[in-house]
Amino acid sequence: MSFVPGLMISAPSSGTGKTTVMLGLLRALAEDGLKVQPFKSGPDYIDPAFHRAAAHRPSYNIDTWAMPESLIAGLSAQSDGAEIIVAEGSMGLFDGVATRGESGFGSSAETALMMGWPVVLVIDVGGQAQSAAATALGFKMYNPNLPFAGVILNRCASPRHERLARLGMDQAGINVLGVLPRRGDLALPERHLGLIQAVEHPDLEAAIAGYAAFLRENVDLEAIKKAAFEHSGPCPPTGDASLPKPPAQKIAMAQDAAFSFTYPHLVTGWRAAGAELVPFSPLADEAPAADADLVWLPGGYPELHAGKLAAATTYQTALRKHAETKPVHGECGGYMALGDVLIDKSGEKHQMAGLLGLVTSFEKRKFHLGYRQVSLKAPMLGYEAGQRLRGHEFHYTTILEEPDAPLAEVADADGNPVPETGSIKGNVTGTFFHMITEAKS
Repeated sequence: MSFVPGLMISAPSSGTGKTTVMLGLLRALAEDGLKVQPFKSGPDYIDPAFHRAAAHRPSYNIDTWAMPESLIAGLSAQSDGAEIIVAEGSMGLFDGVATRGESGFGSSAETALMMGWPVVLVIDVGGQAQSAAATALGFKMYNPNLPFAGVILNRCASPRHERLARLGMDQAGINVLGVLPRRGDLALPERHLGLIQAVEHPDLEAAIAGYAAFLRENVDLEAIKKAAFEHSGPCPPTGDASLPKPPAQKIAMAQDAAFSFTYPHLVTGWRAAGAELVPFSPLADEAPAADADLVWLPGGYPELHAGKLAAATTYQTALRKHAETKPVHGECGGYMALGDVLIDKSGEKHQMAGLLGLVTSFEKRKFHLGYRQVSLKAPMLGYEAGQRLRGHEFHYTTILEEPDAPLAEVADADGNPVPETGSIKGNVTGTFFHMITEAKS
């Protein structure tokens, strides 16, 4: 694998505008003729689709808590042929969990160190000026081993505000790579799980082009390129590179606005091993391929389309027929769609596939978020009972009924049991956690 220089776009916290910077930078560098490889640090399944739209190249999650170094090495190899890497962090730069996982604690800083990517810190300077430099200096010095390229100051109110913020950065010895004026029209639309899906954005291409133009006007792109090419560290892990193996050779995968939360590394690994993925749309009342070995319903937003799913008789009939002899699996939103009833936020009940007895409600929302350690009690997706997996859970669903046999013993990152065990009934399995990979450690 050839060495590709890179950068990590991170921030002191969520909500600073790093996704806007990330998308604008990906597109601006691509417009300059560079082949750009995007990555996402952490277990986010929405951002990679936006990255792909901006860079015209698949984006992959790198997760030091969930992934062993062999998988990270396999994902690193996906940058072959690229000329520069741009990765987006999650939450704040040093935010992770308290208990070590497969190869770390899950922070963006760990990812940057492992991959040798200098950090560009996006700081929201709203409500402060010189004081922002204290934040930047603290992040630069917190781990002196972490290469620090500089800062982009976001939401600057005026030329005077910029002068004061730059003065503080100069006094602290912090390199300012750009200053973005405050603009209220740049925010991407959001809903309860964060950003809307890329496929739902009313005019994503125009939005990304606008971000790129905004970055060109206000950021020193040449300085950013120089930081990547001159300060990227040693190559990432290269030994024993691997990608996930497919659970079946022909997989019918639900794919539409209700079901789109799929980790790209799973799909890439499955296809690399020769599996055929056949998409179908439950919202369009399409049946999964009759000769598929497995039907997979990924996560998404079935609660926003529950009425349409309930009326999709062709899809539901074919799904039930498949489940008579062959496996069906659903993750989070897909799990809900395999259940008996889904209650939307207005309290209306919608009949789902009924392959599991699960009844879920969005009328009484309950927040579930975090890494998951899993020990299977029954076979699932080609894994045997007793196999340990790692995944992530993120939803606002309340379980009203879960009468079927539990699929797994599930715990959080610290080993504390969680009640969302998933279900198994005949050939049908479902989980609220999104599987990332099998556990090695």
